[in-house]
Amino acid sequence: MIRIEDVSKSFTLHNQGSAVIPVMQGATFDVMPGECVALTGNSGAGKSTLMRMIYGNYLSASGHIWVGETDVATAEPREIIALRRATLGYVSQFLRVVPRVPTLEVVAEPLLTVGVDKEVAFAKARDLLSRLNIPETLWGLSPTTFSGGEQQRVNIARGFAHDYPAMLLDEPTASLDATNRETVLSLIEEAKARGAAIIGIFHDAPARERVADREINVSAFTPAKAA
Repeated sequence: MIRIEDVSKSFTLHNQGSAVIPVMQGATFDVMPGECVALTGNSGAGKSTLMRMIYGNYLSASGHIWVGETDVATAEPREIIALRRATLGYVSQFLRVVPRVPTLEVVAEPLLTVGVDKEVAFAKARDLLSRLNIPETLWGLSPTTFSGGEQQRVNIARGFAHDYPAMLLDEPTASLDATNRETVLSLIEEAKARGAAIIGIFHDAPARERVADREINVSAFTPAKAA
C-alpha cells in the first residue's frame, strides 16, 4: 500500500550562503495492508522529514513515494489533495482547524468530505469523542479553546474518523494519560485489523512494541557526509 523507493532529501540554507544539507539518501521500504511500521533512529535522523515527504508537505529530491497508485514524489497538487481526502490520513501532534467550528464538526469533516451521510458522520464523531473522553459539553465549542491534551485527543478522533487505507501517525500517544493511551492503541489495532497500512513515530517504547510489526531505523538512510 505504501512503497518508498530510493528517496533522498536535502535542505538548502538560503540565509547561510545557500549551503546544502543532505538529510536522507536511498530510503527504501514497503508497508503492506494491515501492517504498522515504526520509524526509529537518532534525533535529527529524518523521521519527521520522511513522514512529511510521504504526506506531500516536503518534496523529495529523488526517488518515488507510492501510496496506492499515486506517486507523491511526482503528483500534481490536485492529486495530493485527492489522496489526502480519501486514502492517506495523518495524525500530527498539533491540531490545526478553522476557528469557531464546533468540535463535533471538526471530527466529522473527513467523513463529510468523502460523501458520508451527515447523520452517519456525526454518529461516528460522537463515538470517537466519547471514547477519547472529550466531555459532551465541549462538543459544540471550538477545540481551539481547549487544553493541549484535549486538542490532541480531538486531533486523534479526527484522524481516525474516516477509514483511511493508509495512515501516518506522529507520536499519537505522547502526553496522554493511561486511559486515553489505551484507547489510541486500540484505535490503531482496529485500523490494522481492517487493513490499513500505517507508518508511525512512537517514542513511547511499550506502545511501539505493542502495535508495530517491525521497525525501520531511519538513521540507516543518513548520507555519509551528514553523519
